[in-house]
Amino acid sequence: MLPLKDDLPSRATPVVTVGLIVLNVLAFLYQLSLETGAGPGAAREAQAFVVEFGTIPCRLTGACQAPDDFPHPLVTIFTAMFLHGGLFHVGGNMLYLWIFGNNVEDTLGHGRFLLFYLLSGVAAALGQTAVNPTSSVPMIGASGAVSGVLGGYLILFPHATVLTLVTFGFFIRFVHIPAVLVLGFWIVVQFLNGLVTFSAAAAGRGDVGGVAWFAHIGGFLAGIVLLFLLRPRPRARL
Repeated sequence: MLPLKDDLPSRATPVVTVGLIVLNVLAFLYQLSLETGAGPGAAREAQAFVVEFGTIPCRLTGACQAPDDFPHPLVTIFTAMFLHGGLFHVGGNMLYLWIFGNNVEDTLGHGRFLLFYLLSGVAAALGQTAVNPTSSVPMIGASGAVSGVLGGYLILFPHATVLTLVTFGFFIRFVHIPAVLVLGFWIVVQFLNGLVTFSAAAAGRGDVGGVAWFAHIGGFLAGIVLLFLLRPRPRARL
């Protein structure tokens, strides 16, 4: 299932959502420029950039160190949110942010939404680190922060409908599906894949690279909690 558009219009211009999308796209274009550079070491330079500014769990826990430990491991939690592993990675994250972020921003307000987004990303990185604290694989992407947005949206607008592209073999349809089903299906997939990954790591297969499923789960759960903490309280009438 690929969500394309929800049925809730924005009441105000989602300046933070748009700004985050622009920053992520610009960062990806810079990464792309490193990868496609004319020099013989372009690919190596691009990989070094990811290692330097991605979040590496063992650096956060002190189980390993970079040669100069720059930037500080805590800083990489934020820089990693704006790096991506490819066009589909950044495109998927920005699509979800565009569909669901504007309405959460409407509810929280611009400043609170930015704080909500960044704290969701922090919780996502810490969640993945807690599961695999000795991993030396860099974590990059806005997925954890966007997962927080999905968690917040699910609580706020469970009865909204989402125009979704559904494909199953030769079956291809555009279907309006309740947000609770779209996002419920999404988080179930994250849990199942997370369990498979955790089982593989527990079986002694070492670092299991690829998707940081527990970052998605951590961000999603953090988004639900943060929504209740940051949502403006209605003012009592005197």
